[in-house]
Amino acid sequence: MELRYQMTDILPVLPIPQPPHGRSAYNIPCPLCDRPGTREKHLNINLKRNVYRCPKCGQFQGGVFDLYAYYMGIPRDKVLEDITARLHGGSPIPSGSGGSRKKLQPPLMKPQASLAPLEERDRVYRALLSRLTLAPDHRENLLRRGLTDEAIERLGYKSTPVVGFHALAQSLLDEGYTLFGVPGFYRDEDGRWTMAVWRRGILIPGTYLGKIQGFQIRLDNKMKKGGKFLTFSSRDELDGAMGENWCHLVGPVRERILLIEGYMKADIVNYFTGQTMLAIPGVTSLQHLEAALRDLIPLGVRHVMTCFDMDYLKNWHVENAYRNLVALLGKQDITFGTYLWVPDHNGLDDYIWEFCMNQGKAPE
Repeated sequence: MELRYQMTDILPVLPIPQPPHGRSAYNIPCPLCDRPGTREKHLNINLKRNVYRCPKCGQFQGGVFDLYAYYMGIPRDKVLEDITARLHGGSPIPSGSGGSRKKLQPPLMKPQASLAPLEERDRVYRALLSRLTLAPDHRENLLRRGLTDEAIERLGYKSTPVVGFHALAQSLLDEGYTLFGVPGFYRDEDGRWTMAVWRRGILIPGTYLGKIQGFQIRLDNKMKKGGKFLTFSSRDELDGAMGENWCHLVGPVRERILLIEGYMKADIVNYFTGQTMLAIPGVTSLQHLEAALRDLIPLGVRHVMTCFDMDYLKNWHVENAYRNLVALLGKQDITFGTYLWVPDHNGLDDYIWEFCMNQGKAPE
């Protein structure tokens, strides 16, 4: 009979921080995306559900056996045998000669650039947008969402380039722009500046108080892991810089703002309603929200209404992140509440689109 093991069974033998007493979940540094020597702890280990996930990179997730295999350096199909031997007597599976277990080696890190100031990023990104166009299929997608050509132009949406990355980067350099420290740009193995565009999609500017902080990319095809949106980032590339989960502010600063998930959703809801929107890339991406609220509260923001996708009512991971959001808002000198709508429409943009356009199902 196959034995069933819990997180609490395997954690004591893993070379990672142990859970605090009485906690059903806790965070440790993610081995894939958290920087060594910092206090970053984005990997969440849920003892009750026996799963782990890093919401920051979205790439490190799984169950009990996956976590054990990674940190013990053995094949996953050997995990059950190894756990049984360790916990119930017997010989653990040797790895390599001499019975020594394979140790995880940190990945080789390429030299990274420090993040360029916001003003420099804004200049480079605006110059980049001026060199790009919007493909007909992307324009049609945006028009089906209810945006007009005028709105699309004002929002600055463009298609990611599919060729000519070196030429685009060089044209920016020739005009005196500095790409060092601008997320999305890096130098290849030949030392030439290029762009970190791995998949085709719509480039969505993320603006804050009038300046472009970075981009989200809405992919044409959903990734197997990580969803349909990417941050324009060149982290882990030579002289690259990480695109962070910056906030996107749409509309003038008002006493009441709406907090939503995703740059495009914020743009669409603002277009239809005129409401001032503050967007974060995802409900789990809260690291820049607190700083944004510190900026906006002195400018007059007094009330925040959250309007995240309705799947937080049934997705435990999103629900947990929402609780963290509520805790963060509770520490601010503001009042806050939550908008709810018919769950048949997951996002507020979908719900408003159908209400305003009266054409049935919103586009995918």
